[in-house]
Amino acid sequence: MTTDRSRALEEVILQRTNSDNKIAIIEVEGVISSGCSDRSEMNLVDYINEQLKAAEHDSDVKAVILKVDSPGGEVLASDEINHLLVKFQDHSRKPVIASMQGMAASGGYYISAPCRWIVANELTLTGSIGVIMHGYNYRHLMDKIGIRPHVFKSGQYKDMFSGESEPDEDLLSPEDKKVRVEEDRMMQTLIDETFNKFKEVVKNGRERAARENNGHGKSLANDWQNYADGRVFSGKEALQRGFVDELGDLDTAVQRAQNLANVSSANLVAYRLPFDLGSVLSHIFGKAGTPALKVDLGVDLPRLQAGRPYFIAPMTVLH
Repeated sequence: MTTDRSRALEEVILQRTNSDNKIAIIEVEGVISSGCSDRSEMNLVDYINEQLKAAEHDSDVKAVILKVDSPGGEVLASDEINHLLVKFQDHSRKPVIASMQGMAASGGYYISAPCRWIVANELTLTGSIGVIMHGYNYRHLMDKIGIRPHVFKSGQYKDMFSGESEPDEDLLSPEDKKVRVEEDRMMQTLIDETFNKFKEVVKNGRERAARENNGHGKSLANDWQNYADGRVFSGKEALQRGFVDELGDLDTAVQRAQNLANVSSANLVAYRLPFDLGSVLSHIFGKAGTPALKVDLGVDLPRLQAGRPYFIAPMTVLH
């Protein structure tokens, strides 16, 4: 799982007590992606994996808090993080408590679902249980400037959902219309399969938490699937529907972690990548070919790739 670019992590004390016990805080902020960030050569999945391994191997770490502030992201990256959290809890027998911040929607909820306990703020935006895949059709623009595609392909579906395809069905031949219908069916089948996996993750995670919490916390409402339609809801409503266990902030999550770990106090620690001058210089001087102009819209928009499925909430821009 770990790439050869990973490095040993350094433990940082965030809050010190007189106890030898520790609670490790792992942060997930922004869009969940399998790519490397501008500040690190390690991608998010590997970084979380390394942090979980450090927490598992340290006997003083009694619990982990997953601090989530994310609208979601890539399907595969979200699923890998989900598996890491399940594996960690199975092997270490240490509880993971999700602490939802401003947003823990779609993929942000997907990675929270396997946690032993979920804490959300009353105004946290969560839910958005669903899958989205998008693309752009620029054929009309090509027609306006006189560009025509010339395609060679090995099969009739090889260029499905290409941005160059003719969007007007009235201009398609009967055979091309049949192909378009079949393309839509295949893509919807893929989306439905991924969506069913999402619902399975929610169901299994919440049912497992309910068993391990011995009746404490919340269980999914009987009609919870009626709310798994992509809608975003508040932490307060999430509690009513059984998607979270408790309302509160990070301090609430810390107290809950201590209770579940049966400790009266603990130091709060985090794991950080050590400073690497060579890595910093490589990022600075390795980007000479990138555009010098960047438009600042006041918010960092997620870089969604066409044709790739995402667990992501549509509320990424504030109005």
